[in-house]
Amino acid sequence: MTTAQRTSSRWAIVVLLFLSVCINYVDRGSLSVAAPILSDEFSLSPRRLGYLLSAFFWSYTALQLVVGCLVDRYDVKWVYAGGFLLWSLAMAATGLANSFVALFAARVYLGIGESVFLPSVSRIVVRLFPPERRGLPNALVDVGTKIGPALSIYVGGLLLQHYGWRALFIGVGLASLLWLAPWVLSMPSDRGQVEEARPGGPGILEILARRETWGTSLGMFSLGYVWVFLLTWLPSYLVQERNFSVDQMALFGSMPFWGMAIASLSGGWASDHWIARGGTATQVRKTFAVSGRLLCAALMLPAALVADQSLSMGFLISSCVSLGIFTSTFGPLPRRWRGRMQPANGRGFKILSAIWAV
Repeated sequence: MTTAQRTSSRWAIVVLLFLSVCINYVDRGSLSVAAPILSDEFSLSPRRLGYLLSAFFWSYTALQLVVGCLVDRYDVKWVYAGGFLLWSLAMAATGLANSFVALFAARVYLGIGESVFLPSVSRIVVRLFPPERRGLPNALVDVGTKIGPALSIYVGGLLLQHYGWRALFIGVGLASLLWLAPWVLSMPSDRGQVEEARPGGPGILEILARRETWGTSLGMFSLGYVWVFLLTWLPSYLVQERNFSVDQMALFGSMPFWGMAIASLSGGWASDHWIARGGTATQVRKTFAVSGRLLCAALMLPAALVADQSLSMGFLISSCVSLGIFTSTFGPLPRRWRGRMQPANGRGFKILSAIWAV
């Protein structure tokens, strides 16, 4: 295979990863879109709705270490395909639920299936690209995490309005299965075809002794609160607190995620360009991460405090643009130092994947 063909093959895989991440976030965000309707149909109190929305994250987080073991032992192509199949079927099964318990179980299985996302995608990107070239592919994958919720809120809101919540879950879940065919055909099965596997790796104490672990974990923890709120409660907040109609929620609720997607892609490209012109990779990534995080915090607070709807949405969208800058380059930071400790396989990989997920 020529260099051009290998490059084309790698980017084709990145495109498939991007599409899968879009689907991933459409599926996990659909319950949030349907929450105002489900709350009435199933007589859900805010507490029970909170249990339902959090069910996904408990199983999703708990399975990270398990998936880390799987991608170390087995071909990541099939691990990811199996998880994708499970989460798509769980999404469709949500549309058949007729009780709180059934909805809760479907969300737990959705979390189990989608737990393959972070360890698998991180491993593939690290194997495909050297550290100094991971900004753009990482940003493309990250863009999927923003476009997915945007589509979930916008398209999901329209489907919810015209066809009902059951059609939303069943239709999206079954249609997602079409992604599996090009993945099976395009992704190489030979693990050594992309990068030679190298044994060894640090233990948990060695990882915990590094300041990058704690910086990454604290950064992801601070990101997580805002991110999970946007994914789970934003549609309900706009409808119940800001008095938006379902159609207005579909349009305006998707705008923050479109802003994040544009900022993430731009940030990934700009960071790679800066590094190519002589910037230090770690310093460039840190500059984008810190500035984006500070702007996000400064703009998110007034979004909740101002009474005017338009002004509130303006602050919210601006805050999410800053969040996109943060996430576009935050991922490559741990991947870069991980490369010095552990070449994308072994114990260190699965431990780090669990830390990022939490």
